[in-house]
Amino acid sequence: MLILGIIVFGMAIGWVAQLILGRSRPGTRSWGEALAAGLVGSFVGGLMISLLADDGLDLRPSGIIGSIAGAVVVLLVWGAVRGRT
Repeated sequence: MLILGIIVFGMAIGWVAQLILGRSRPGTRSWGEALAAGLVGSFVGGLMISLLADDGLDLRPSGIIGSIAGAVVVLLVWGAVRGRT
């Protein structure tokens, strides 16, 4: 049940990040990209919040705002790397 909750949370966070970046138009939505960005973004957001709070490099979930910020960063980096190839 926990794994299913994590997957749903990651998908929702990734979808919100796609909405913020304007990538969630019908026909252009990638659920795999949303899931990956949401899951990785949660850890990236947690790391960013830890560094900003001067807690060191402790990896921990940071909540919804940090997760969304991390997912946006992941999608931006992903788009930049994909655009170069």
